[in-house]
Amino acid sequence: MKICFWGSCSGALANNPSGGGEMQIALLAKALVRAGNEVVLVDYSISENFETPEGIKVFCIKGYDNGIRFFRAFKRHFKLIYTSLRDQKADVYYCRIRDFRHIITYWAARKVKAKFILGLASDVDLLGVRARLKYLYSSGEHSLWSFFSGILTEIVYPWLLRNSDLILVQHEGQKDVLDKKHIKCKILKNLIDLNEIPVVINPIRKDFIYVGALRKRKGFLEFFELIEKDRMHSFKIIGEARDKVGLFYYNKLKSFENVTLFGRLTHTETLYQMTNSKALISTSPMEGFPNIFIEAWACGIPVISLSVDPGNIIKKEKLGVMADGDMEKILHGMAAIEVTEEMNNRLKSYVERNHVLNDIKVNEINNIFLAVQKKDTPGAIKRDLQ
Repeated sequence: MKICFWGSCSGALANNPSGGGEMQIALLAKALVRAGNEVVLVDYSISENFETPEGIKVFCIKGYDNGIRFFRAFKRHFKLIYTSLRDQKADVYYCRIRDFRHIITYWAARKVKAKFILGLASDVDLLGVRARLKYLYSSGEHSLWSFFSGILTEIVYPWLLRNSDLILVQHEGQKDVLDKKHIKCKILKNLIDLNEIPVVINPIRKDFIYVGALRKRKGFLEFFELIEKDRMHSFKIIGEARDKVGLFYYNKLKSFENVTLFGRLTHTETLYQMTNSKALISTSPMEGFPNIFIEAWACGIPVISLSVDPGNIIKKEKLGVMADGDMEKILHGMAAIEVTEEMNNRLKSYVERNHVLNDIKVNEINNIFLAVQKKDTPGAIKRDLQ
């Protein structure tokens, strides 16, 4: 079976992801090639083809950056993406992360009578337009491209949800939403490679840690308010400011004696700092199933979350504190939490049972793709893009 991925994911294949969605694409690709499949990635952000040590073939799109930015999207980008994907002649095409250009991958798949799988990367993908205006579009920096992309994505994404051969969701909550809409989906929990988790003897469980993009959409304002209310504890912050809100409060935190600002670290360095922390703090209002949660548990530390509990897993498995949007509950949880040996073992056990990329998970993933590939394919699009 040949599987084709699309997106800017080459960095993630080298363990240097630009985001959680890219990391999950890379781990999924590694699982499928490990199962004996031919796996390719079409990446618009690179200039040369290469092959990873695992055997994943990565293809650039020649001529993608030629022409005037924005206008070249209409003139050449879409056709180049389509022909590059179509020419792979894969059995299954896979897309993840919210992007209207996934429709091009869908067209390429149908042209070669292949299957198309769409993976959800966030609960935002299942919200109504009004909710997305609140959580997504109204809380960031905007450009002509983001405006254009946002409108097209609002048109394309709901259509893809109903016309893909399979939707892969991250947790029970997402599945419940799609089940009510009679959209076929299957849970595939986010993956982690435990080989990247550092072994630290007698870790320092003193600081609370925040990891991620420092921006309004990710709840950085709420995190700043939390620190202002709690000068008794110490905090470590890993990440870069991504908007004006993030930059403003990042600069204000430079004067806080109980805060250490690391900026952006490598993935390995980030995991080391997490292992030497007391708990991960999340103040994001909306996520899918954050990779950083799984990494925290794998490092043996709990998650204290203001609003996000994917599939109610924090409460069900006792993996930390879920504050249900109440800042006082976070403050209480921080004061009460202690990382005991029993908690450390419970957190790591949950990860090993549900998220580790082992032989059992590889077989599960391969069977999902194989089952989709074997089903009857809808008629291919008759007319090629001109």
